[in-house]
Amino acid sequence: MTPEHGGGEYKDLVVFLAAAGVVVPLFNRFRISPVLGFLAAGVLLGPHGLGRLAVDARWLTWLTISDPTQIRQLAELGVSFLLFMIGLELSWERLKAMRRLVFGLGLSQVAACTVALAALFMVMGQTLVSAAVLGMGLALSSTAVVMPVMAERGRLKAQAGRATFSVLLAQDLSVAPILITVTVLAALAQGGGDLSPALLGPALFTLIPAAVGLAMLVLLGRLVLRPMFRSVARARGRGQGQEMFIATCLLVVVGAGVAAQAAGLSMSLGALIAGLLLAETEFRREIEVSIEPFKGLLLGVFFVGVGISLDLDAVAADPVGVFALAAGLIALKAGIIFGLARAWGLGARTAIEAALVLGPAGEFAFVILGAGMAEGVVDPALARTLMLAATISIFTVPLMAILGQKFLKEAGRMAPTMLAPEALEPPSAQGQVLIVGFGRVGRLVGEMLTEHGQAFVAVDADPATVATGRRDGFNVFYGDAGRQDLLTRCGIDEMRALVVTMDAPGKVDEVVIAARALRQDLVLIARARDDRHAVRLYRLGVTDAVPETTEASLQLAENTLVDLGVPMGQVLASIHERRDRFRTLFQAAMPEGVKRRPARALRAATRTASLRPGGRDPD
Repeated sequence: MTPEHGGGEYKDLVVFLAAAGVVVPLFNRFRISPVLGFLAAGVLLGPHGLGRLAVDARWLTWLTISDPTQIRQLAELGVSFLLFMIGLELSWERLKAMRRLVFGLGLSQVAACTVALAALFMVMGQTLVSAAVLGMGLALSSTAVVMPVMAERGRLKAQAGRATFSVLLAQDLSVAPILITVTVLAALAQGGGDLSPALLGPALFTLIPAAVGLAMLVLLGRLVLRPMFRSVARARGRGQGQEMFIATCLLVVVGAGVAAQAAGLSMSLGALIAGLLLAETEFRREIEVSIEPFKGLLLGVFFVGVGISLDLDAVAADPVGVFALAAGLIALKAGIIFGLARAWGLGARTAIEAALVLGPAGEFAFVILGAGMAEGVVDPALARTLMLAATISIFTVPLMAILGQKFLKEAGRMAPTMLAPEALEPPSAQGQVLIVGFGRVGRLVGEMLTEHGQAFVAVDADPATVATGRRDGFNVFYGDAGRQDLLTRCGIDEMRALVVTMDAPGKVDEVVIAARALRQDLVLIARARDDRHAVRLYRLGVTDAVPETTEASLQLAENTLVDLGVPMGQVLASIHERRDRFRTLFQAAMPEGVKRRPARALRAATRTASLRPGGRDPD
């Protein structure tokens, strides 16, 4: 079909990108959650906002989104990318470690909220089947909104953040069983409540393709994903560009989602499984960095889509009823979640913060209620009203997060020591040292660190080197450590030291610059090609630079002197003295104001003095 205006096929996309370019900087400037900005933009630019005025003012069509379906399809991709990233962060081992919160607190929340909401709808006159479908749809919360809001407020690593994440994960895993349950309940309703095999057989038959599809997805993922990414990484190492790696990441996310849909599962569940499978591979960190921009942009589309779905005319027709439903939904769920969190051993303040952000409805409410309407078990008028209330409740998530933190601050001032023991799983341990480059030099450094009880994480851009290291039991990841976002993903904020062992001076400089931009206090030791390279590295801010030529010369001199019969103690003393003399010359290039490390010989002498009678070990 020929578009009415030139370029009209892409007009909605242009409007969204323009809104993103204005909304995010503007809301960040006023320290307001960008999520609220995208939601407000959806309301304003949608057919129920400025779109209503476009009939009289045709020029407004260029400033509004006229095809919500197009946005909705992109929005579904945004949720899939978010679940994929969640899967990458999890891994099967971490999921097993979190099982108490995910399968305990999380699933009990889904069950308890479903039962309470269903009972309420039955009191309002709904049938058992209808009430059950409505309860299941509204029991879930919004992963797509809650996770970014918690992340931007720095709460994901807090106790409340980990508890919230566990509940949301349990909810996401429940979506597929809930959709299958809706089909079974529809068959039950058609039979007038009779559980006859003739009616339930076709409904239960839908479980077979879903189960087969899930098994095939896991099996193919384990067989195909790692070899595929290794092949792409080798091609990338030959200089064929980053775009192939990004394209492969996009293929995996979208392909897994489409395969899950074909099996009767949700697209986001397929993406979550793909993320879980890739979390076990050495490509996990590089994939996270490659996917992050797409996830953020497509999640913005999702938020705009939620805003577009808010029918202002329908809200205006019964504002008291709609807002009362939204407030009642949040209050009921928050109360239940708070009680369950306390029952599972969480502290009061942690439970309150988690309950507030999980109280509003989620994006899957529209999917489940829509399925209920399609099956004919839910009253369409009531379902649409509840969808409006769910949309309004989603708008309150950023406000709930702010309220939760304000409550925590007030409670902390009033009772700073009144915290119940937390039942949260501890966060995964971070390596104390990050090694960049895991060839012969990096591997030897890692082995020495392990020998002295120092944990480490390594990164290398050669897929063969990474595969060999992982096969030998080392914690090695594939990626380009010259990028700040990859260093951040590797946990540089929590590292005690960074060791750069690559033999390419240009790449060593890139890593040093990126690391120093992230942390000025980090102990940074780098391998230098020669004296001039060492001077340049000190100028860039390394703590220590180790030039290959100087160290090789000193080692040759040491071996020669010892073989000639010179006493070992004298040789080692002279070698240390000469090494410190070189280091002093190199450190002269360090920027002004940077504290220089004392010469190694001086440090050794100081330590020896401290261990004499009357002194003490500073360690």
